[in-house]
Amino acid sequence: MNVFVLNCGSSSLKFQLISSDLEIIERDEDKQLAAGLIERVGSQSLINFRIDGKSSFKSAVPLRDHRAALNYVIQWLSSPETDIPGIKGIEDIHAVGHRVVHGGEAFVRAVKIDNEVIAGIEDCIELAPLHNPANLKGIHAAREVFGPTIPQVAIFDTAFHATMPETSYLYAIPYQIYRRYKIRKYGFHGTSHRYIAFRYGKLTGTPRENTNIITLHLGNGCSACAIKADKSIDTSMGFTPLEGLMMGTRCGDIDPTVIEYLSHKEGSSIDEVFSILNKRSGLLGISGLTNDLRDLEIEANEHQDRRAILAMDMFCGKVKKYIGAYLAGMNGADAICFSAGIGENAPDIRAKICSNMDFFGILLDEELNQQAVGGREMCISSPESRIKVYVIPTNEELVLARDTIRVVLNAPRYA
Repeated sequence: MNVFVLNCGSSSLKFQLISSDLEIIERDEDKQLAAGLIERVGSQSLINFRIDGKSSFKSAVPLRDHRAALNYVIQWLSSPETDIPGIKGIEDIHAVGHRVVHGGEAFVRAVKIDNEVIAGIEDCIELAPLHNPANLKGIHAAREVFGPTIPQVAIFDTAFHATMPETSYLYAIPYQIYRRYKIRKYGFHGTSHRYIAFRYGKLTGTPRENTNIITLHLGNGCSACAIKADKSIDTSMGFTPLEGLMMGTRCGDIDPTVIEYLSHKEGSSIDEVFSILNKRSGLLGISGLTNDLRDLEIEANEHQDRRAILAMDMFCGKVKKYIGAYLAGMNGADAICFSAGIGENAPDIRAKICSNMDFFGILLDEELNQQAVGGREMCISSPESRIKVYVIPTNEELVLARDTIRVVLNAPRYA
């Protein structure tokens, strides 16, 4: 089965074409046929496509909307010059899987898309006003382009965290406010945390029911997740992705009174204050330079820039605090797993996060830690470490493709 995985932003379209089926999933031998990104949809769009084992294709084309962008992708995939084995036209795509950021309390697993599901996603727009409308653009475009015969599936970032207990997801506000407005912790990056847990089980031979780990998705957006018996029991992101760890441009945990105070002092609206907290804070806000940790490391190492060092120290300290909190809440864990851009490629940051945690029995192997970059999947802790430490590159699109297949075929859900 060829599954087209679609992830739409407000002015972007990201896709992968993955060949798989239930037997292939069981063998963990899914194959990515093509992948790509279209940016600046609605104007002169930037095209960056690639085929497995071949050179990339780059271009700039005016595309007025997501439907035009999707049509462009399908034409490229079907072109004889592209020459993807088994793909001659749209009829060779058998299902479409959509990433949807927020499913609220209504969607706790992947579902086949129909008009009722679309209405449910629309109901969640007020919970994710920046993301769900963009995801819906992709769904509407795909339904027009692919037609009614090709099944389409929605997979929700929040769904993996639906297993959190009330003690984790409720805020200490009047309970009737939660009941009335569903103000609670939802969590995000669910497909990533789920994939990391799946790969940890494969690497270590650990049965799902015995998977007790802390997963760290550290990129421009960052979140931690406590996974016990293969279920999310707590996560750092909350009602929105602003809560939790310090990130590239997001502040993470903050006293809510700061919002009111800053609004009065700056004469800013609530929206303007939230723009500061979401887009001008985090690594960017503290360093005053950039949200890219790679550049901050260069500034710190080559120029001893004080604020670059401060930003990275704060970042690592926040991650360390969540590890400690989850170890307490879980009564210990078997492993800590790093993933995403920073988690997979910043050994010095991993070392700083894990430093001075020997009380918990966390000991890195310095040489192995330095080797774990560029997509390498490996254990980086020393043999003496009571809690093992892994680097596991994430693959959210693979989870989306697999969930799509299982929904279409009415098969049980696994990673």
